[in-house]
Amino acid sequence: MTDWLLNRDARPHAPPTLQALIDGGGTTAVAGCWDGLSALLAKRAGFQALYLSGAALSASMALPDLGLLTMEDVTRAARTVVRASGLPLIVDGDTGFGEALNVMRAVRELESAGAAAIQIEDQDFPKKCGHLNDKRLVPMDDMCRKVAAAKKAADSLLICARTDAVMISLDEALTRARAYVNAGADIVFVEAMTSADMVREVRGALDIPLLGNMTEFGRTPIIPLSDWTAWGVNLVIYPVSALRVAGRAMEEFYGRLIANGDVSADLSAMMTRAELYERIGYYDYERLDENIAATVLPDHPPADGARP
Repeated sequence: MTDWLLNRDARPHAPPTLQALIDGGGTTAVAGCWDGLSALLAKRAGFQALYLSGAALSASMALPDLGLLTMEDVTRAARTVVRASGLPLIVDGDTGFGEALNVMRAVRELESAGAAAIQIEDQDFPKKCGHLNDKRLVPMDDMCRKVAAAKKAADSLLICARTDAVMISLDEALTRARAYVNAGADIVFVEAMTSADMVREVRGALDIPLLGNMTEFGRTPIIPLSDWTAWGVNLVIYPVSALRVAGRAMEEFYGRLIANGDVSADLSAMMTRAELYERIGYYDYERLDENIAATVLPDHPPADGARP
């Protein structure tokens, strides 16, 4: 729990990098998170990579997913998630917070925060959720410039290029995906695929690392992870799933509390104090503080004339 306070190189069991997960074959399920606790719980469940969703982060701030997040909002959240989990993190960078120079700065900021990848999309600003209507796309060449700028600015950060062009046609989405790879993208994300057949067609047409989006209540049907694996999709994100569950649970709890004036009926559903402390490493931090801050007195008095 306290490894982040110590030398990173001294960590005995560093998790695999995002590139290693991609190169290892198979499909990596990537849990959506929006803060340190959600990141910790996802890691505890066994996830090897995390996704900082703009939709989840904005919703946690009681804002709609309409490009209202600033680069500082996203970078701050990314730093918290990486510090809390130590897992490779894909960060939803929306449209890159501006044009090519803004994208380059975002890459440098997120790399400094410890992120593993930035995802940028080819929507015009203000962007919308990829599963909604009336999205507007930037010209393909403009997006290619952003991807090339991101790649030029990155030291180790992977560049995930998202296209929302399925709303025009699958052929347009595939054309754009190939262009973004030629511009420097390491991973491609074809958003809002509408059927299992479309997912298979995209996978068959693109010989590059592919990210799939298993969001709920959108245009993509619910697809089991085993199917994504069988089709050879490298990464599958669950961007807002945990936030939806947590939001419903909190809403129902608050309703019961205001109605009953008592939490007794909900105690069995709560983490106990001991469980919460264990999850966040409370006692690990206490022990670390004691080990570092403990005062050790000299064994012998100083020699004559020496200052104690």
